[in-house]
Amino acid sequence: MSDFAKKLSSCWQDIVNVVLGIWLIAAPAVLGYVSSSAAATNAWVVGVIIAVAAIAALVAFQKWEEWVNMALGAWLIVSPWVLGFADLGVALWNQIIVGVLVAGLALWSAAIEHEEGGLFSKTS
Repeated sequence: MSDFAKKLSSCWQDIVNVVLGIWLIAAPAVLGYVSSSAAATNAWVVGVIIAVAAIAALVAFQKWEEWVNMALGAWLIVSPWVLGFADLGVALWNQIIVGVLVAGLALWSAAIEHEEGGLFSKTS
């Protein structure tokens, strides 16, 4: 198995979190809640931060990046009630499900031992 493939298999959680961040950015348009400014803005802002933190973890793993995504996952779970869009079912469930997945994957990634340097480093 190549060094890149080994690193890829050890940090797939971060790759999934990048995809989930991108999904959050697209979700308001795809699921039709762009007109709910609180829900849409929350999804866009949190989606960008999740994707950036997950990319940073892929480039040069640091546990703080996983803690950021765990906190953002928790925020996604409570944000529909805090920001007042809990009555918008599609946004509510999208943010709860993505929040649980992001937090769970970040916790899993933080709990396992990563090789130094991240996915794209030349050292192994």
